[in-house]
Amino acid sequence: MSPPPSIERKSASSESRVQVSEVPVGLSEADGRHSHGATRNDGEIDRGSVESDSDNAVLAALGYKQEFKRAFTPFETLSLSFTTIGLFPSVATVLVFALSNGGPVALVWGWAICTFFLTFALALSELGSAAPTSGGLYYWTWDLSSPKWRKVLAWLVGYTNSMGLIAGFASLDWGCAVQIMAAASIGSDGGFVPTTANTLFRDILCSAVFVALICVQGFLASMATRILARLQGLYAALNVLLPLAIIIALPAATPKEYRNTASYVFSGFENLNGWPDGFAFVLSFLAPLFVIAGFDSPVHISEESHNARTAVPWAITGAVATGGVLGWVVMLVIAFCMGSDIGSILANPIGQPMATILFNSFGRDGTLAVWSVIVFVQFLMGANALMVASRQLFAFARDRAAPFSRFIYRVNRRTRTPVNAVWCAAFVALLLGLLVFAGPATYSAIFGVALLGQYTAFSIPMAARFLGGKEWHPGPFTLGRFGLPVAVLAVLWMMFSTVILTFPTSPGPDKNTMNYTAVVYCGWVGLCLLYYYLPVYGGACWFNGPQRTVDEAGLPSLPCPSPEDAVETKGRPSLDEKQVA
Repeated sequence: MSPPPSIERKSASSESRVQVSEVPVGLSEADGRHSHGATRNDGEIDRGSVESDSDNAVLAALGYKQEFKRAFTPFETLSLSFTTIGLFPSVATVLVFALSNGGPVALVWGWAICTFFLTFALALSELGSAAPTSGGLYYWTWDLSSPKWRKVLAWLVGYTNSMGLIAGFASLDWGCAVQIMAAASIGSDGGFVPTTANTLFRDILCSAVFVALICVQGFLASMATRILARLQGLYAALNVLLPLAIIIALPAATPKEYRNTASYVFSGFENLNGWPDGFAFVLSFLAPLFVIAGFDSPVHISEESHNARTAVPWAITGAVATGGVLGWVVMLVIAFCMGSDIGSILANPIGQPMATILFNSFGRDGTLAVWSVIVFVQFLMGANALMVASRQLFAFARDRAAPFSRFIYRVNRRTRTPVNAVWCAAFVALLLGLLVFAGPATYSAIFGVALLGQYTAFSIPMAARFLGGKEWHPGPFTLGRFGLPVAVLAVLWMMFSTVILTFPTSPGPDKNTMNYTAVVYCGWVGLCLLYYYLPVYGGACWFNGPQRTVDEAGLPSLPCPSPEDAVETKGRPSLDEKQVA
């Protein structure tokens, strides 16, 4: 591989130059040591000093100084990943996709098929092990893509990943607000109906709850890294105990009239939306796809994790595997205990199929108790999702690619967390929440854009690893010769999933039932590319990929161009040509 262009710095008192060159994904152990190790007078690396700070050494080799406190243990990194998936609250939110597109067969076999294909998380784990940094996906894209395409691809991945994470956070909180409305309906014995014909009142009430949730989560996500890390143990315990409690208690409490036979569970098929049975079953995949999502979260907190090159990949793999297996058992229990009248479950005034199933088994008080835990756990999911989105936004601003980068790229001196990035992500999520007033179809579009943004950001670096023509150096977690087939399977599965995400609920949709996911997503990608190619002000004029904030010689980092500097720097020498005193 030909070496990338180097950046030259010239001292004011000397003609000697220090060359700071880019470091490819991934790094060998020697790479990390050389870039950050203490050096003795004889020129040898002080290995003892380096090994005590190996995470910072790896980050320095990638070009970044350590700005956060590394407080997440490997277990807490895994806990964050599993909590962001939020197994049972997510199931409660999206159960409708499986019930109406196959019923018990979709619950059992649809989940099993998707769990198998979600092994593509292994490809993401391998990339995370090679170069653990908060901006991982667009950083990998830049480093692994060919020089001709890497600027625009890294730009696109950075923006789709950022919007995917923020849209995912917004959809979580809107789902949480809807679940709170369902709890109010249960608690009032049906006196309060969240699906009332007064949709404006319903939307205003849900929006008020939505705003309140985001504000509280913003304060929580702004706390010190040490506090956030310690909270992950509690979050993970709740996310494991809740589905286990359902697995044990639901069969025990379900009345005989709601218990289903094994024949019905494993072969019963219910198609309520009008699509051909085969395609309806495919659409049921939306449930597990929405549930087991956002598992790139360990990547974005890798600069706050201990032993990141090992902890990050195992957190991704462990969360997906645990969520897949435990989720399948939960779906199996639901199929046995939900009764066979799926139409009445979906039409119940409570407005939430999972809440209706619990109500039929536990009664009013038991359902309220369980539902309160579900709402609280989903609230915690949202807090983690906001934290993860803020780290991606911070990393993108660090490389001067995001609007208002100078404001976003700040670390609070007291908490050592990116507080500005947290509230910027929260503000964008609030704007997305306003789309609900355009109609119920736009709410579904937010769900879809979150997943499409993530799949775009996942697919491009996976493909670039094998198509970009760059040398590959794996980290401690490697698939070896299986890396290529896993990556191919991953990209093909995400392309397939992208297609089904854009279909409406039923054939022949009108303006209120149309799936606008493709419209919103293409509009977002179009705006990103328009911003990139905009004359003078566009990213093509000033975006230079990941910017170094640390160098081997300990010199001050080079100034980084930003959108605000685009006009001022037009016609001046590029960073590669400057001589910085």
